[in-house]
Amino acid sequence: MSPATTRPEALDWSMETCTIGRAMAVLGEKWTFVVLREVFNGVRRFADMREHTGMPRQVLTHRLASLVEHGVLRREPYQEPGARVRHEYRLTRKGFDLYPVLVAVKEWGDRYLAEPEGPPLIMTHRDCGAEIRTELHCADGHPVAENREVVPRPGPGARRR
Repeated sequence: MSPATTRPEALDWSMETCTIGRAMAVLGEKWTFVVLREVFNGVRRFADMREHTGMPRQVLTHRLASLVEHGVLRREPYQEPGARVRHEYRLTRKGFDLYPVLVAVKEWGDRYLAEPEGPPLIMTHRDCGAEIRTELHCADGHPVAENREVVPRPGPGARRR
């Protein structure tokens, strides 16, 4: 085989418009998903997040500000009696759309990193109580049984190098 026949076709395409790269610029720092986990689990106040995660104050401040700036979270004011106004953090539509990503990361962690007795958290369907799982389906509704069945192809926003 010559080197030209082994060259991946993906090398012919520019990564300037790669939405995976753009998403990771917003979400790729390790504490981002810890913050999202907290908000998805109902922990919305700064002090509660710090206590529950042990995250350094400066790191948490930066992560929350970045997620608000990118429209993933929004700040909602609240005030305890006799205290100054503070903010809690709520998911926006853009933030809620990350739920399948969080579930997929959790499933991967459960499969490869859980303690021998099992995962510390199980996510269930509110209506029936069955465990939630992520699955891939094509636009025609066919389930993707094996990840190797997925073929990346240039999309409408792709640009040749």
